[in-house]
Amino acid sequence: MTDIADRTSRDVTAEVKGWLEENWDPELTVAEWWERLGTSGWAAPTWPEESYGKGLSREEGVRVQRAITDFGALGAPGGLGLLLAGPTIYTHSDDEQKERYLRDIVTGQKAWCQLFSEPGAGSDLAGLNTKAIKDGDEWIINGQKVWTSGGQVADLGMLLARTDADVPKHQGITYFAIDMHQPGVDVRPLKEMTGRALFNEVFISDGRVSDDAIIGGLNNGWAVANTTLAFERAGLGAGGGSAAGGSATPGTVAGDLEKRAGDFVGGGGRRGGGAGGMVGAAEKLLVELAKGNGKIADPTVRQDLAHLHTLNEIARFTNLRQKDLRTAGGDIPGIGNIAKLSMSRILKLSRDLGLRILGPLGTLHAYNSDDRKVLDAATGNPFTSMVTELALFSPGPSIYGGTDEVQHNIIGERILGLPKEPNNDRVTPFRELPKNG
Repeated sequence: MTDIADRTSRDVTAEVKGWLEENWDPELTVAEWWERLGTSGWAAPTWPEESYGKGLSREEGVRVQRAITDFGALGAPGGLGLLLAGPTIYTHSDDEQKERYLRDIVTGQKAWCQLFSEPGAGSDLAGLNTKAIKDGDEWIINGQKVWTSGGQVADLGMLLARTDADVPKHQGITYFAIDMHQPGVDVRPLKEMTGRALFNEVFISDGRVSDDAIIGGLNNGWAVANTTLAFERAGLGAGGGSAAGGSATPGTVAGDLEKRAGDFVGGGGRRGGGAGGMVGAAEKLLVELAKGNGKIADPTVRQDLAHLHTLNEIARFTNLRQKDLRTAGGDIPGIGNIAKLSMSRILKLSRDLGLRILGPLGTLHAYNSDDRKVLDAATGNPFTSMVTELALFSPGPSIYGGTDEVQHNIIGERILGLPKEPNNDRVTPFRELPKNG
């Protein structure tokens, strides 16, 4: 089975390399290049062929991304459009919606954000209070969302809103595609302790969404949202990787579409994406740091580096196992939840190990680009700020995309068949339930 998988992977790598040799042109604009890449199927190779994909497995998709990076071409549009919105749409939408939204995602024309969590509805997402009231062929939206990744550059949002408060809370939610550029949508950045502002709070006051922007049917939003969350947990989980995450930002807000594509590869135009962007490279970085300052001789550091390598390898082989099972028509129950828990564990170990290797330098952190230059010059170590940012960012993956506790509950209840905590949430109308906030 392994020989077959390796041969298939080599064939995919050779195929995408051959396509790149014929099509990559650094003089194209980002928009022109992403048009070629997206319509060819190589921007989203794991998507179905009828939805601008190639129908490849996740592992094969990672190999495609690596092949694009190794070739020196600009990778696919990054962000939540490719990761979450697109897969949800091709799973739940009709042909008209697929054509309306998917092409703009794979070609980077539109950027998306996720409007799920609220101040009083995080882990209890079904307790959301944002309201959608029907007004002719439109819905009027009022509410507040929080921890919205990429909201400041988004053209469209995946919005969960309550459309019926007279049924149990899971049954009265609808999933909308909302225009983020309209009056009444106010995006405010939330600055984190890393110094960055990857997340936002979004206030919606009399926003409007047309009836044909409902994804998956009226009051069926909880089922659609679970599809989004499943893709999110798989995408955020350990063992997959995203080697060719685009350094250009998709959508009309960031202003990258008309820039030269070649300026975003080979070191020109690369942007720091926060600690999350270097998680996959943390193991190699920490090994080199330990070699550089002599900590590699510490047996406890060596042991923890081996532990980190083992966790990464387990995650990688788990994904390979899942690929082979799916080829044979099987599945690993709860694999997305397991992968996300694994990523949380790997990131926390990377944090603790990185700070031990840095020693006193780990108490220093740069909160903006100017500070990073000063810190690099003062320490003579350009990787110090990467390790400290990883450390400060490390609580995030245990919270976003569903907390570790939520993942444990899902595995316990849905996979192991353990009893749920007693409550009447699924039979009591939402308006009669006590509210979180």
